[in-house]
Amino acid sequence: MAEEAFQWTMTAQAAPFIRRPFSPFPPEPGEVVIAVAGCGVCHTDLGYLYDGVRTNHPLPLTLGHEISGRVVAAGPGEERWLGQSVIVPAVLPCGVCDLCRRGLATICRSQKMPGNDIDGGFASHIRVPGRGLCPVPLARLEAAGLSLADVSVVADAVTTPFQAVRRAGVGPESIAIVIGIGGVGGYAAQIAHAFGAAVVAIDIDAAKLDAIGRHGAALTLDASAMDSRAQKAAIMEFAAAHGLRQTEWCIFECSGTAAGQRAAWSLLVPGATLAVVGFTMERVEVRLSNLMAFDARALGNWGCPPDLYPAALDLVLDGKVQLAPFVEQHPLDDINAVFAQAHAHTLKRRAILVPRA
Repeated sequence: MAEEAFQWTMTAQAAPFIRRPFSPFPPEPGEVVIAVAGCGVCHTDLGYLYDGVRTNHPLPLTLGHEISGRVVAAGPGEERWLGQSVIVPAVLPCGVCDLCRRGLATICRSQKMPGNDIDGGFASHIRVPGRGLCPVPLARLEAAGLSLADVSVVADAVTTPFQAVRRAGVGPESIAIVIGIGGVGGYAAQIAHAFGAAVVAIDIDAAKLDAIGRHGAALTLDASAMDSRAQKAAIMEFAAAHGLRQTEWCIFECSGTAAGQRAAWSLLVPGATLAVVGFTMERVEVRLSNLMAFDARALGNWGCPPDLYPAALDLVLDGKVQLAPFVEQHPLDDINAVFAQAHAHTLKRRAILVPRA
């Protein structure tokens, strides 16, 4: 198996990925080797390649943190995983430090993120810690009409907004406003809807707004045709018409753009929760006093604790969050072309790179 293993490696920013052989075998104690079924292409990966975002591990490094696959080798202590189909959490906390013991796994200082701290999933195989893997029940997967590669995006695009929606306290009678209906925001909208919220989706892409209008959004707003003041007025009118609150809105900034972050800030109302889910290197100037004046709060969202992954996966397998309309598979060997398309915003769905059999 070792001779067949390969990875597509980033050697320098803005340079093409290079295909290289590597040997993930044998795994060390506490580790497993996974034959990758699929690995999603995330906005964060584009940031590493094109936008000057630094990886924690120095280059060369294999990117990719949305990974699903089958465990084909297990080191001492992790034999229970052998043969299982799994999702690899995008952030793997150590599980034993003070932060982890206090339920703060997302800020574990010893966490390992594939494609950032260790080699990632744009490869045929990956070696990762066994702690925290999410098992995938194949019978339920088949019943849902999904492949193991499809659920790779659960590792970040689904679980990160899942944590954000839970943290924000979304529930029935909530208004959840999602800015940026892309690979993460589309799932944020679906998850908020599954939690019982009336969802408002804001984007500049009419096709994305149309799609999410069929999958959970009660109101869609085209940001290219109306400024933030008009958006806020439209949401106020929507709330009044449906007997919903004009306070305590939950605002999810998922676009990862300066314009989206400014728009999110402008939508603060009394008691609002602003959840920052997207990332950008751009700087945004805001008046922090608005948090005080509105008695509002702002939350960051880094990954998702592994113990929440099964509940997020359940939403997918139960059909409450749809993956198939929003993902498309591409051969891993086409990685350079797919990244170029993603960077040029010509992809209409989240790309999943699949190693050749």
